[in-house]
Amino acid sequence: MSYLYTKEQIFNEFKDVTAKDKVKKKEVFTNRIAYLKALKEDMIQVPKNFNNINISPDQLQNLIDDWSAPKPIDAFYKRVFNMTYAEKKQQEELEFFVYENGEKREVRKTKEKTQ
Repeated sequence: MSYLYTKEQIFNEFKDVTAKDKVKKKEVFTNRIAYLKALKEDMIQVPKNFNNINISPDQLQNLIDDWSAPKPIDAFYKRVFNMTYAEKKQQEELEFFVYENGEKREVRKTKEKTQ
């Protein structure tokens, strides 16, 4: 009998290990890293259990590398956008907001409903 992982199950398990990591005064990532490593090993050893999940062991390794970095959010943003989180937020600020008379105004195009 085989066991199929669901995306929801993986999200819930990740949420559980995240809660364990946040118990300490200073947030750690050890439980999340261990969970992702175990998930990757399971995926390699029993790939049929992950047939309905659209993620590869290499993608999981990217997540492990990101969460293992001193600042995981910066590692993720560096890998995806080639800039840190702060740099990306500053870029978005310049792109989507304008300052007039000391007031910040959004200039991003809003999604309009089409008829």
